Amino acid sequence: MTQAQEATTANTRTLVGKVVSDKRSKTVTVLVERRTAHELYGKIVARSRKYHAHDEKGEYHMGDMVEIAETRPLSKTKNWVVTRLVEKARLV
Repeated sequence: MTQAQEATTANTRTLVGKVVSDKRSKTVTVLVERRTAHELYGKIVARSRKYHAHDEKGEYHMGDMVEIAETRPLSKTKNWVVTRLVEKARLV
């Protein structure tokens, strides 16, 4: 069973974000943004976090919107695997 299949079969957390770096071998950095209300003032603010995700074939590139799923630790910083491509990056 591959890691992508392993992540989708179990009841795991999934997030959708944008690939901001694809320079490392078999790894992409995914920026996940979420909107939440400020604790005191109630204003909607954007919070973001970067996750390192496993990309076995190196098929995802900067600007792509991808879905990542939580999996077993694959390295010191990598606990996520890319499960599917949501939207391909547009050429400018």
